[in-house]
Amino acid sequence: VKVKIPFGNKYLDAIFSVPEKKPTYGVILTHGAGGDMNFPHLVSLAAYLASHGVLCLRFTCKGLNVAYRTKAFRAVLEYLKLSDDYKLSGVFLAGRSMGSRAAACVICQLSQGDDDDGFIQGLVCLSYPLHRPKLQSRLRDEHLLLVSCPVLFVSGSADEMCEKQLLEGVVSKMKAPKKIHWIDKANHGMAVKGRTADDVMEEVNEQVFSWLRENIQLQHK
Repeated sequence: VKVKIPFGNKYLDAIFSVPEKKPTYGVILTHGAGGDMNFPHLVSLAAYLASHGVLCLRFTCKGLNVAYRTKAFRAVLEYLKLSDDYKLSGVFLAGRSMGSRAAACVICQLSQGDDDDGFIQGLVCLSYPLHRPKLQSRLRDEHLLLVSCPVLFVSGSADEMCEKQLLEGVVSKMKAPKKIHWIDKANHGMAVKGRTADDVMEEVNEQVFSWLRENIQLQHK
Protein backbone atom coordinates (compact mmCIF):
# COMPACT_ATOMS: atom_id res chain seq x y z
CA VAL A 1 0.00 0.00 0.00
CA LYS A 2 1.65 3.26 -1.13
CA VAL A 3 1.19 6.31 1.08
CA LYS A 4 2.41 9.92 1.26
CA ILE A 5 3.44 10.95 4.75
CA PRO A 6 3.26 14.66 5.62
CA PHE A 7 6.68 16.09 6.52
CA GLY A 8 6.78 19.84 7.03
CA ASN A 9 5.47 21.38 3.81
CA LYS A 10 6.16 18.29 1.73
CA TYR A 11 5.55 14.56 1.72
CA LEU A 12 7.66 11.44 2.17
CA ASP A 13 7.02 8.46 -0.11
CA ALA A 14 6.33 5.31 1.84
CA ILE A 15 5.01 1.79 1.36
CA PHE A 16 3.19 -0.47 3.82
CA SER A 17 3.84 -4.21 3.52
CA VAL A 18 0.76 -5.60 5.22
CA PRO A 19 0.39 -9.12 6.67
CA GLU A 20 -2.73 -11.17 5.92
CA LYS A 21 -3.78 -11.27 9.58
CA LYS A 22 -4.20 -8.11 11.59
CA PRO A 23 -0.72 -7.22 12.86
CA THR A 24 0.05 -6.33 16.48
CA TYR A 25 3.58 -5.11 15.86
CA GLY A 26 5.29 -3.15 13.13
CA VAL A 27 8.71 -2.17 11.85
CA ILE A 28 9.59 1.21 10.33
CA LEU A 29 12.45 0.76 7.89
CA THR A 30 14.59 3.22 5.94
CA HIS A 31 17.60 3.23 3.63
CA GLY A 32 21.20 4.44 3.86
CA ALA A 33 22.82 7.56 2.41
CA GLY A 34 22.40 6.34 -1.15
CA GLY A 35 19.35 4.71 -2.68
CA ASP A 36 15.78 4.79 -1.44
CA MET A 37 13.13 2.55 0.08
CA ASN A 38 13.27 0.27 -2.99
CA PHE A 39 16.81 -0.84 -2.14
CA PRO A 40 16.64 -4.65 -2.66
CA HIS A 41 17.59 -5.53 0.93
CA LEU A 42 14.77 -3.38 2.31
CA VAL A 43 12.19 -4.73 -0.13
CA SER A 44 13.24 -8.27 0.74
CA LEU A 45 13.10 -7.68 4.50
CA ALA A 46 9.72 -5.91 4.30
CA ALA A 47 8.20 -8.80 2.33
CA TYR A 48 9.68 -11.36 4.73
CA LEU A 49 8.35 -9.57 7.81
CA ALA A 50 4.87 -9.12 6.32
CA SER A 51 4.73 -12.82 5.38
CA HIS A 52 5.54 -13.61 9.03
CA GLY A 53 2.83 -11.36 10.48
CA VAL A 54 4.77 -8.14 11.11
CA LEU A 55 3.62 -4.90 9.47
CA CYS A 56 6.48 -3.08 7.73
CA LEU A 57 6.40 0.59 6.75
CA ARG A 58 9.41 1.62 4.67
CA PHE A 59 10.05 5.16 3.53
CA THR A 60 12.37 7.29 1.41
CA CYS A 61 14.13 10.39 2.72
CA LYS A 62 16.91 11.68 0.49
CA GLY A 63 18.59 14.13 2.88
CA LEU A 64 22.25 13.42 3.65
CA ASN A 65 22.09 15.23 6.96
CA VAL A 66 21.48 12.96 9.97
CA ALA A 67 19.45 15.61 11.83
CA TYR A 68 17.15 15.99 8.81
CA ARG A 69 16.82 12.23 8.41
CA THR A 70 16.00 11.95 12.12
CA LYS A 71 13.19 14.52 11.78
CA ALA A 72 11.78 12.59 8.83
CA PHE A 73 11.90 9.35 10.83
CA ARG A 74 9.98 11.01 13.67
CA ALA A 75 7.33 12.23 11.23
CA VAL A 76 6.86 8.66 9.95
CA LEU A 77 6.70 7.31 13.51
CA GLU A 78 4.01 9.85 14.46
CA TYR A 79 2.07 9.02 11.32
CA LEU A 80 2.05 5.30 12.13
CA LYS A 81 1.19 5.94 15.77
CA LEU A 82 -1.87 8.00 14.81
CA SER A 83 -2.93 5.69 11.98
CA ASP A 84 -6.53 4.52 12.14
CA ASP A 85 -5.85 1.69 9.70
CA TYR A 86 -3.23 -0.03 11.82
CA LYS A 87 -3.62 -0.03 15.59
CA LEU A 88 -0.29 -1.39 16.76
CA SER A 89 0.84 -2.34 20.27
CA GLY A 90 4.39 -1.34 19.45
CA VAL A 91 6.94 -0.69 16.75
CA PHE A 92 10.60 -1.41 16.08
CA LEU A 93 12.72 1.22 14.33
CA ALA A 94 15.08 -0.14 11.70
CA GLY A 95 17.47 1.29 9.16
CA ARG A 96 20.33 0.46 6.91
CA SER A 97 23.62 2.32 7.36
CA MET A 98 22.78 6.05 7.78
CA GLY A 99 19.13 5.10 8.28
CA SER A 100 20.10 3.15 11.40
CA ARG A 101 21.91 6.21 12.77
CA ALA A 102 18.72 8.24 12.29
CA ALA A 103 16.68 5.51 14.01
CA ALA A 104 19.06 5.53 17.00
CA CYS A 105 18.80 9.36 17.18
CA VAL A 106 14.98 9.19 17.25
CA ILE A 107 15.01 6.69 20.11
CA CYS A 108 17.45 8.85 22.11
CA GLN A 109 15.40 12.00 21.58
CA LEU A 110 12.17 10.32 22.65
CA SER A 111 13.67 8.61 25.69
CA GLN A 112 15.07 11.93 26.94
CA GLY A 113 11.75 13.76 26.61
CA ASP A 114 8.37 13.00 28.09
CA ASP A 115 7.31 11.26 24.90
CA ASP A 116 8.51 7.81 25.93
CA ASP A 117 5.25 5.87 26.12
CA GLY A 118 6.74 2.44 25.51
CA PHE A 119 5.53 2.34 21.90
CA ILE A 120 9.07 1.80 20.60
CA GLN A 121 10.07 -1.79 21.30
CA GLY A 122 13.58 -1.87 19.89
CA LEU A 123 16.14 -0.85 17.29
CA VAL A 124 17.48 -2.80 14.31
CA CYS A 125 20.77 -1.57 12.81
CA LEU A 126 21.70 -3.06 9.44
CA SER A 127 25.31 -2.21 8.47
CA TYR A 128 25.56 0.47 11.18
CA PRO A 129 28.20 2.99 9.98
CA LEU A 130 30.27 3.15 13.17
CA HIS A 131 33.03 5.15 11.47
CA ARG A 132 34.02 6.45 8.07
CA PRO A 133 36.24 4.15 6.01
CA LYS A 134 39.80 4.27 7.47
CA LEU A 135 38.71 6.77 10.15
CA GLN A 136 38.42 4.40 13.09
CA SER A 137 39.45 7.05 15.59
CA ARG A 138 36.11 8.87 15.35
CA LEU A 139 33.30 6.58 16.38
CA ARG A 140 29.63 7.43 15.90
CA ASP A 141 28.62 5.73 19.10
CA GLU A 142 27.13 8.55 21.19
CA HIS A 143 23.51 7.62 20.51
CA LEU A 144 24.08 3.89 20.84
CA LEU A 145 25.39 4.36 24.37
CA LEU A 146 22.20 6.22 25.36
CA VAL A 147 19.66 3.78 23.92
CA SER A 148 17.88 1.70 26.56
CA CYS A 149 15.56 -0.48 24.43
CA PRO A 150 16.78 -3.78 22.90
CA VAL A 151 19.13 -3.39 19.92
CA LEU A 152 20.07 -5.80 17.14
CA PHE A 153 23.09 -5.19 14.92
CA VAL A 154 23.45 -7.10 11.67
CA SER A 155 26.83 -6.26 10.16
CA GLY A 156 29.36 -7.76 7.80
CA SER A 157 32.57 -8.97 9.41
CA ALA A 158 34.46 -7.20 6.58
CA ASP A 159 32.45 -3.95 6.73
CA GLU A 160 34.83 -1.08 5.97
CA MET A 161 32.62 1.28 8.02
CA CYS A 162 32.22 -0.92 11.06
CA GLU A 163 35.33 -2.74 12.24
CA LYS A 164 34.37 -5.87 14.14
CA GLN A 165 36.42 -5.26 17.30
CA LEU A 166 35.31 -1.63 17.48
CA LEU A 167 31.60 -2.49 17.33
CA GLU A 168 32.08 -5.25 19.90
CA GLY A 169 33.79 -2.69 22.14
CA VAL A 170 30.93 -0.20 21.81
CA VAL A 171 28.32 -2.90 22.37
CA SER A 172 30.06 -4.07 25.54
CA LYS A 173 29.57 -0.54 26.94
CA MET A 174 25.89 -0.31 25.99
CA LYS A 175 23.39 -0.60 28.84
CA ALA A 176 20.61 -1.84 26.57
CA PRO A 177 19.92 -5.54 25.87
CA LYS A 178 21.83 -6.11 22.64
CA LYS A 179 22.86 -8.69 20.10
CA ILE A 180 25.25 -8.64 17.13
CA HIS A 181 24.87 -11.00 14.20
CA TRP A 182 27.93 -11.01 11.97
CA ILE A 183 27.48 -11.89 8.31
CA ASP A 184 30.76 -13.66 7.61
CA LYS A 185 33.04 -11.82 5.14
CA ALA A 186 30.29 -9.36 4.11
CA ASN A 187 31.21 -5.76 3.26
CA HIS A 188 29.20 -2.62 4.06
CA GLY A 189 26.78 -3.41 1.22
CA MET A 190 26.34 -6.97 2.60
CA ALA A 191 28.04 -8.49 -0.45
CA VAL A 192 29.96 -11.71 0.16
CA LYS A 193 32.26 -13.32 -2.41
CA GLY A 194 30.91 -16.71 -3.38
CA ARG A 195 27.38 -16.12 -2.05
CA THR A 196 24.36 -14.79 -3.92
CA ALA A 197 22.67 -11.61 -2.73
CA ASP A 198 19.45 -13.59 -2.14
CA ASP A 199 21.28 -16.06 0.07
CA VAL A 200 22.75 -13.25 2.20
CA MET A 201 19.39 -11.47 2.39
CA GLU A 202 17.72 -14.65 3.59
CA GLU A 203 20.23 -14.87 6.45
CA VAL A 204 19.65 -11.21 7.36
CA ASN A 205 15.84 -11.55 7.19
CA GLU A 206 15.77 -14.67 9.35
CA GLN A 207 18.00 -13.08 11.97
CA VAL A 208 15.92 -9.90 12.14
CA PHE A 209 12.63 -11.77 12.40
CA SER A 210 13.78 -14.28 15.02
CA TRP A 211 15.14 -11.40 17.13
CA LEU A 212 11.87 -9.45 16.80
CA ARG A 213 9.91 -12.53 17.81
CA GLU A 214 12.11 -13.10 20.88
CA ASN A 215 11.69 -9.50 22.00
CA ILE A 216 7.94 -9.48 21.48
CA GLN A 217 7.63 -12.70 23.49
CA LEU A 218 9.86 -11.40 26.27
CA GLN A 219 7.49 -8.48 26.81
CA HIS A 220 4.47 -10.76 27.00
CA LYS A 221 5.83 -12.96 29.76
